[in-house]
Amino acid sequence: MANKSVFASRAERLLPRATATNAAGAKAYASGAEHRLAQLAMTGTFGGGYYQDAQAEVSTLVEVAMAVDPMFLAQTAVHVREKGHMKDTPALLLAVLSARDPALFAQVFGRVVTSGKVLRSFVQILRSGQTGRKSLGSRPKAMVQHWLNTATDAQLLAASVGKAPSLADVIRMVHPKPGTAEREAFYAWLIGKPADTAALPRLVQDLLAFRAGTSAQVPDVPFQMLADLPLTPDQWADVARKGSWQMLRQGLNMLDRKGAFTKPGVVDHVAGLLRDPGRIRTAKALPYQLLATLKALSPEVDAKLRNALHDAMELSVANVPVLSGSVAVCPDVSGSMSSPVTGYRPGATSVVRCIDVGALVAAAVLRKNPKARVMPFEVGVREATLEARDTILTNAAKLAALGGGGTNCSAPLAALNAAGLAPDLVIFVSDNQSWVDGRQGRQATAMMAEWGRLKARNRAAKLVCIDIQPLGTTQATERRDVLNIGGFSDQVFDQIADFAAGRMGPDHWVGQIRAVAL
Repeated sequence: MANKSVFASRAERLLPRATATNAAGAKAYASGAEHRLAQLAMTGTFGGGYYQDAQAEVSTLVEVAMAVDPMFLAQTAVHVREKGHMKDTPALLLAVLSARDPALFAQVFGRVVTSGKVLRSFVQILRSGQTGRKSLGSRPKAMVQHWLNTATDAQLLAASVGKAPSLADVIRMVHPKPGTAEREAFYAWLIGKPADTAALPRLVQDLLAFRAGTSAQVPDVPFQMLADLPLTPDQWADVARKGSWQMLRQGLNMLDRKGAFTKPGVVDHVAGLLRDPGRIRTAKALPYQLLATLKALSPEVDAKLRNALHDAMELSVANVPVLSGSVAVCPDVSGSMSSPVTGYRPGATSVVRCIDVGALVAAAVLRKNPKARVMPFEVGVREATLEARDTILTNAAKLAALGGGGTNCSAPLAALNAAGLAPDLVIFVSDNQSWVDGRQGRQATAMMAEWGRLKARNRAAKLVCIDIQPLGTTQATERRDVLNIGGFSDQVFDQIADFAAGRMGPDHWVGQIRAVAL
């Protein structure tokens, strides 16, 4: 038989030649440094995944952060913190920036370090030596001191929850100079030294009085500080009534065990708060967080609260676009998508898998676009019976139940071509590690070959590829009709809408970061 690579069709010879090999050993396209940084920073969790362990993930992100100019690095750190609501990756980018451009580092520090958790992550990363230094250095030390001295009492108390390092460790490292007697006493108490109780902030005094049994008033402190105290169901009900949206989302099972929901009106109050649109916006609720909560929710918890979480999910993806023209959405349900979306973390591995997030995106698109064709795939396209009017979480669960098999990213496009269909917009959600279709006889990936055939029937068609756990390669090269983005926040829906409507080009995602004002 004649060599197909020599006697390829003219159309195939015009396809872009693959420039890389993916983690599964098949042909792929390499992303540029800026695009790669944007994807890794928007999705990185430092927990490792199916194709890459945690250490490799950190090393890769540091390597890419060193390859871009410092301004773009600073802008990316701000963007992924403010728009992607990420915590660990912007802290790492900030740590790299502290050595590359100290002035830019100081300029963006306050926009990246917006909580005690991010502060502790930043210190941990710097001291690890992963970014080239094992000590804080004078400029980072000064910025950490400033954050501690200007933080509110409530912020410091919240920051004291957590370890590795603890807030006490951070205070001992940087030795902040307190400006008031109250703050001096507070620092002493936080690091376990004797402190003048009368000089402590009122919030801490209330906590100590409650712990000592001299006050029955439950203090307004992070619920983690109360979990081991002998509160009554009435007192836990009071905690629930005062709780923030995120605290309640995270603490539903605990509040149920403590008897809070046995008290009149508490279930209705919490359910109303969970589905409140304003609260959801303020909390910057991510769809996958609600999915995680629902998957972990005890069957003993009142059904009203489960229904409230369903309502909250619908509201959290309110920006899913109504798309013009015909739409196909293709979630990857292959075996590699079974890995936890936030990586493997000893004692804290997420119950939410990549396949769950892919299914969630597909179900959300279907919710707003009832005529969309949903094409879950692995080696081939799987059948899925979905009702557009079902809740997003219900349809996501149906899709996620299809998991297993190899990865063949060209399969949905091949199925569309075989049926003579050419949708105006095709949306993929995958880890991009296609290998089943990785034939060596062509210069392009199989996905691009099939996309070329579809484009021959609909020149206006556009392709969006959402990478859940990017590794620096894609199956569809970026060009005017192909957009590659990374992440699992609701920001991807805005980007899909803008690209589909012609309001942004394939490089606009990087352009959005470059437009961040510092």
